[in-house]
Amino acid sequence: MRHLLSIEQLSRAEIEAILDRAESFAEVGRRDIKKVPTLRGRTIVNLFFESSTRTSSSFELAAKRLSADVVSIKGAGSAVDKGESLKDTIATLSAYDPAAIVIRSAHAGAADLVARWTEAAVVNAGDGKHEHPSQALLDVYTLHRHLGALDGKRIWIVGDVLHSRVARSNLIAFREMGAAVTVCGPPTLIPRGIEQLGCEIAHTLDGIDEADVVYALRMQRERMGESFVPSLREYAARYQIDSRRLGPRQLLMHPGPVNRGIELAGDVIDSPQSLITEQVESGLVVRMAILYELLAGRDRPRSEPGSGAVPDPTEIGQPA
Repeated sequence: MRHLLSIEQLSRAEIEAILDRAESFAEVGRRDIKKVPTLRGRTIVNLFFESSTRTSSSFELAAKRLSADVVSIKGAGSAVDKGESLKDTIATLSAYDPAAIVIRSAHAGAADLVARWTEAAVVNAGDGKHEHPSQALLDVYTLHRHLGALDGKRIWIVGDVLHSRVARSNLIAFREMGAAVTVCGPPTLIPRGIEQLGCEIAHTLDGIDEADVVYALRMQRERMGESFVPSLREYAARYQIDSRRLGPRQLLMHPGPVNRGIELAGDVIDSPQSLITEQVESGLVVRMAILYELLAGRDRPRSEPGSGAVPDPTEIGQPA
């Protein structure tokens, strides 16, 4: 794996290899000293042109736990504010010889362009409404720990699918892992042709009781140039997931940040069925696994995917 630009580039076997790697890093995280020397001497650049808490902090912490040097740059206050182009920004950063560049941008395809302009490995941390592959991987990892294999599981993705890069990446990943996926929301918030990705479409919550997993999405008002629903109150009345709509056997997920009282009621956010906090925890070990696969795994012999094999203990077994 040279870059991680899209979840579509990964086969099921490659996804399972990342899950196995993440599980080994979860064991490292239970130690008193959680740092390992795997990427000592390597530099990771986090370049975030959009606001982020979970993704930016987990990529930074993941790199530090692997003993990499980290440079974190926000769009606000950078030379981009002065009119510098993305290409020139990447040329400047590449002069520092980074091993990897993690980029989030409001523009679809930005990560693909960066991969053409640098020798560093590139990770797409979200590009416009296109994809968010590391989120999909951490969500698969989270569900795998609760449900095992996802073959035959039924997952409903509910909410603002149109503006969500998470929805697209997760739909592709869940389908690749054998799950049946339904996307649900108002007709104005369901992209045309999304059924070509192999999902079912629903415009009401009728039938959601059949789901094993309910994955709620945030109303991304910052991406909306016009009104897509009559009001947030009406949207919540029809599509909010609350204790009446979430069955006792169902698992609840959300990529965050959550708008309490809109897509989710407070009672389900804080319920035992909610995996929202666990998704954040999974993000750290999965992003450690991604950086490992990109920078340390490519030149090493790999175990069979899905075997549960862990990295060489001489590489990650000792604290840095």
